[in-house]
Amino acid sequence: MRQSLGRMLRGACLGFLVLAAAPGARATSLSGAYLAAMQADFRNDYVASAEYLDRALAIDPQNIALMQNSIVAHVAAGDVAGATGIADGLAEAMPGNQIAVVVQVSDAIAKEDFAAARDLLDEAGPSVPPLLAGLLSGWVEVGMGDFSAAQERFDLLKGNAALEAYGQYHKALALALAGDFLSAATILANGEDGPLHVNLGALVAHAQVLVQIDRDTEALEILDEALAGGIPNAVLLDLRDRIAAGENVAFTRVTNARSGSAEALLTLADALSASESERIGLMHAQLAAHVDPGAVEARLLAADILEREEQFDLASQALAGVPQESPWYMTAEIRRASTQNAAGDTEGGIATLTDLAAAYPEQIEVQSALGDALRVAERYGEAAAAYDAAIALVPDPQPVHWVLYYTRGISNERAGNWPAAEADFREALVLSPDQPMVLNYLGYSLVEQGRDLDEALDMIERAVAGQPDDGYITDSLGWVLYRMGRFEEAVPHMLRAVELTPDDPIINDHLGDVLWKVGRTREAEFQWRRALSFGPAPDLDMDRVRRKLEVGLDQVLSEADPGTDG
Repeated sequence: MRQSLGRMLRGACLGFLVLAAAPGARATSLSGAYLAAMQADFRNDYVASAEYLDRALAIDPQNIALMQNSIVAHVAAGDVAGATGIADGLAEAMPGNQIAVVVQVSDAIAKEDFAAARDLLDEAGPSVPPLLAGLLSGWVEVGMGDFSAAQERFDLLKGNAALEAYGQYHKALALALAGDFLSAATILANGEDGPLHVNLGALVAHAQVLVQIDRDTEALEILDEALAGGIPNAVLLDLRDRIAAGENVAFTRVTNARSGSAEALLTLADALSASESERIGLMHAQLAAHVDPGAVEARLLAADILEREEQFDLASQALAGVPQESPWYMTAEIRRASTQNAAGDTEGGIATLTDLAAAYPEQIEVQSALGDALRVAERYGEAAAAYDAAIALVPDPQPVHWVLYYTRGISNERAGNWPAAEADFREALVLSPDQPMVLNYLGYSLVEQGRDLDEALDMIERAVAGQPDDGYITDSLGWVLYRMGRFEEAVPHMLRAVELTPDDPIINDHLGDVLWKVGRTREAEFQWRRALSFGPAPDLDMDRVRRKLEVGLDQVLSEADPGTDG
């Protein structure tokens, strides 16, 4: 349900876009500042872009395009305070401007000036997307102390499933904040397609609400169901453990009108953070953090977008200040380590995770993240040890834990410990028998070892059935058929693999070998040359490919030791 609602939100509520019209180049300094700003904007360097746009505005202070771009750059960089004065000027020059209104309203709510926020929203009318306007209007009424008016605002959100679902979710939050947990629980349990779990926050809110009315068993059931669907989430696990232990879990999803407003902004930030609109999502996330500095999820989302845009310093800033007592702390630190790694500081990221693992030795998520970082750094023995620690924390492995055995298997295989690796892969398949990645990795490894080819073929065929559009898995199917001497059967699979992943040197090399075996020698030579052009690759013997071009595959195979062909 969440995915379909997200698509509807992007279609119905896509917010403002930055105008790219060039300002009038009335002076060389203005043109230079503008061009420098656009260069910075192209690189997503929001800090530099804001600085150059401010210089241009000092020369041409009434230029609407400059004002809009400057506001966007400041907010994206997390400098909402720097954007508010410009927003005031833009609103004066262009009343009802969406960019200006959203920033002004957010700043008014952050200052708890709810009367001003209400006036701004009422005056803006349709210039603000209906979902954001409706949600913020409801929370402004909460800030004014009128919960009945707030409910009416939330109930007005109708017209499509997305508007109604989010409107009712926020109505439930407001009711819970007012102490009417029974009504909130009823709303959260009765979405169009089941519980109204439009996002992770709704799930947390639902569980917290149920605890308030002594329905702990139901709260645990919905949390267990969510946790069974993926890798354990630290926040859900923390909440589940506290409820199971009988702690006095309070309703904290929203604590006042500001945090409710931040949740509204985060709702759109999450829905709009797709690649085609992620800058809009970033702005909403940064505005949510401005409205409520304790909105950790907004910081995490902003950091995620900024990392994708390679703005690593800003991403780290967004993650800074998450208190250690927050259930999001471990997630924030794991994200910070990921940001360090993405910035090229691999050892710094590993150090962050090593410290975190030492501080939280009983957290599977942390040990697994450390294993992942070490594996990516090709420190395979250490990675296997980290996965050992994670697996030791799972006394009764469930299907969701297959990935721990799979990643430890990769680490063991790369470290040269094949018996341990094979045992891990087979245990992963016991837990989740149809995982394409495991089936492919184990099947391909057996092929490379020249053993159990019938079993390997069965595994790889099942992997292809699970992920038919994966070029690497399709390559494995063609390759096992080649190793079994079934060359004609291998051809269409290898051609399909190259079609799916055209620039992989090993797949192109494999296709060359298969084509050679069916007499298509000219095409084979072409594929070997393509493999060389895409190489080098860790598992590709470039000299061997060149030798095949010199003397042909048959001669190369005759020169090799038995079992090393292909």
